[in-house]
Amino acid sequence: MFVIILHLVTLVLTYFIFQQNKIVFIAAEVLVLISIGIAWQLYRQLIQPLQLLMQGAEAIRDKDFNVKFVTTGKYEMDELIKVYNQMIDELRGERTRQEQQHLFLEKLIHTSPTGILILNYDDEVHEINPRALKLLNLEEKDVVDKPVSSIENPLLQQIQQIKSGEAKTVTLNGATTFKIQKSHFIDRGFARHFVMIEELTAEILAAEKKAYGKVIRMMAHEVNNTLGPVNSIIQSTLDSKKIWNRQEEEPLKEALEVALSRNSNLNAFMRNFADVVRLPEPKMVQLDLHKMIYSITKLMELIAAEKQVKFEYCLAGNNFTIHGDEQQMEQVLINIVKNAIEAVGEKGIVTFTADDSLKTLIISNNGMDISPQIHEQLFSPFFSTKKDGQGIGLTLVKEILSGHGASFNLQTIRPGCTNFTITFNEGPERYRGSSLPAS
Repeated sequence: MFVIILHLVTLVLTYFIFQQNKIVFIAAEVLVLISIGIAWQLYRQLIQPLQLLMQGAEAIRDKDFNVKFVTTGKYEMDELIKVYNQMIDELRGERTRQEQQHLFLEKLIHTSPTGILILNYDDEVHEINPRALKLLNLEEKDVVDKPVSSIENPLLQQIQQIKSGEAKTVTLNGATTFKIQKSHFIDRGFARHFVMIEELTAEILAAEKKAYGKVIRMMAHEVNNTLGPVNSIIQSTLDSKKIWNRQEEEPLKEALEVALSRNSNLNAFMRNFADVVRLPEPKMVQLDLHKMIYSITKLMELIAAEKQVKFEYCLAGNNFTIHGDEQQMEQVLINIVKNAIEAVGEKGIVTFTADDSLKTLIISNNGMDISPQIHEQLFSPFFSTKKDGQGIGLTLVKEILSGHGASFNLQTIRPGCTNFTITFNEGPERYRGSSLPAS
């Protein structure tokens, strides 16, 4: 507008100044027209780079990094186009790398054997991978976009108690051990937390078994090496009739018989420990769980009758087939039922609830509740609440069920009701690590 107004004013002035001399007037008008043409060319050269910049800015704003400009043959313009094209190439390459890294990270998180929770700025669960859902025994809809504090789960409650950069080992139900690590990363200038959950049950079981197996083998070796010769000498002495002809030797004979009996009991005691270490690989066959339950309760009826304990059955369906080692699974049920009877004490009820659709067996009793302190140590090797207990029963149960790939849980769900819950795998699979039972 400035150039147009300027030339219009010039044309008017030339008319008034040179109107007496037409030749000079025409020459002046021609010069003005030439000036207009030159001004128009200069304007186009000035405005074209700005238009290109505007087009480039629009493409960048639309995240379209495929728009590039061709050179015009003008040095200044071509330099500008060259810089812009180079910038677009770098932006496109950077976006491609970020997308690939993002896809790789998403796939890594999704397939990770470690449970991962990514929180947002308000400590709400923004993302959770399948392994974490399995460990927490939760559905994605029950977790995503919800504050950690509002989700009822024993593991998530532990997460709230640790700070960023800390790690904690948690044992739940006395059988399943987890390692929780909490850390953070910077997103747009602010810290966001993420949590990693690892199940250590298999590793801890292996380490425990290796440790107590070595101790038991050493003890069994020393005890057997001592008891064998001693029992042989005592037995030979008792078999010698010449020594026991006199009446006054009878107390000594009785003492030796007691010693022989105690040595036999000690030998049996050590065999019980050794059985845990020498537990064979399970021979998987199809088993009728209902039939096995009735068989075991028939065996335990006399012990239950002595304490006036009754058995009740809630066995859904006609049959409940599992894969397992018959002898080992019988040993598991015997130990669980025996513990349930002892927990009841007098005049109680032991209930068997089986659900083939859920592949679960629950053995309940209405006896003494399990305190939180005892609950944490239930499946620890050789831990027992009984005065004369060896702590073998539940250790053996844990070894067998772990070997069958079954998850298990023993806890008081309410006052006067304690459940031993077993969840069987669909097939004859080895131990894969039990998931966390729902709270």
